[in-house]
Amino acid sequence: MEEKIFTVREVTRLIKNIIEQGTGFLWVQGEISNFKAHSSGHFYFSLKDESSQLSCVMFRDENRKLELKPEDGMEVHAYGRIGVYEKQGVYQLYVYDMKPVGIGELARRFEALKKKLKSEGLFEKEYKKLLPDFPLKIGVVTASTGAAIQDILNILSRRAPYVEVILKPVKVQGKNAADEITQAINEFNKYGDVDLLIVGRGGGSIEDLWAFNEEKVARAIFNSEIPVISAVGHEIDFTISDFVADLRAPTPSAAAELAVRDKKEILESINNLLKTAGRLFFNNIEQKRERQKNLSKRYGIVRVVDTIRQKKQSVDEYERRIISKITYVFSMKSQMIEGISKRLGGLDPSAVLGRGYTITRRLPEMKIISTIKDIRLYDRLAIEFTDGITRAIIDKKNLQNKEDTGK
Repeated sequence: MEEKIFTVREVTRLIKNIIEQGTGFLWVQGEISNFKAHSSGHFYFSLKDESSQLSCVMFRDENRKLELKPEDGMEVHAYGRIGVYEKQGVYQLYVYDMKPVGIGELARRFEALKKKLKSEGLFEKEYKKLLPDFPLKIGVVTASTGAAIQDILNILSRRAPYVEVILKPVKVQGKNAADEITQAINEFNKYGDVDLLIVGRGGGSIEDLWAFNEEKVARAIFNSEIPVISAVGHEIDFTISDFVADLRAPTPSAAAELAVRDKKEILESINNLLKTAGRLFFNNIEQKRERQKNLSKRYGIVRVVDTIRQKKQSVDEYERRIISKITYVFSMKSQMIEGISKRLGGLDPSAVLGRGYTITRRLPEMKIISTIKDIRLYDRLAIEFTDGITRAIIDKKNLQNKEDTGK
């Protein structure tokens, strides 16, 4: 009997039937490796453990229902069936559903802590602090490397370059991450010289974000005297930190935008305020002017104004009378002073000298000589004329009196 010879296709189909009929649907646990999202919408990746690797495919119709975002290194439970891809002759897992390993326990812990803190009132709006309108110093609690801090710095420098950013680098996942985040928040509050805190990290799996679901982190945020913006993960991610923070931002980038107002917006607001203030100022002046006009037209006001004007006129009249009287008195006093001056002028010796008289004084004491009897022989005399003084010495020849001259 001649032995049957199989084609490659027949062998492949034989293996395909054996595998598919023998395995059926099953759950497989492994770590995602070589993940690729094809432009067709299908996912291609491998599941591996410490000793083996299994090729996997998840078609677009199935993967669009996923609640997680697959990525390399993620430990998952994949549900599907083993099949053979005939064209390449390889077996693979056709995946219909996928869940992160441990999601059930983490979800239980999440809900339990959420319920506990909510019952204590940590989520209530009455405890939410208002964010400052114009923070000048912003503290950031996140990893020193990665997209989160870069996004925050880029947006703050563009929107508010005047803001000072103080980074407290911490671990944001893994062992001791929650302790470091808690300590950083407490240190900022002890330091006290910041206006606002941004606490967060970029997206990831629930395990990656778990530090922000720890009770110690939640209580540190709630007890912070500084307003806190929680910025953890992507928009679809929610953590306990989001519920206790004063404001939840869907992403670190959104946190930076919520923290500050754009400088263009500030300048526009200032310009609008100046325009409004100027308009109100001039409107107020116009209203005052109109009110003054209306008041001045009222009868009572007119009478008051007329009375004031009459009083002013009376004052002017009194002023004229006083000035006239002062002028008269001044004129009389001037004439009196002029008469006295003339009389004094007549008594002035220099005026007598002008009429041909002289004044004779004995030297050196300058005693005035009024009679010839007071003159002695050899006296030295100073004789004053109207235009000068001359000196003379008395000798026998000129020492004569009226009696002598008469003989």
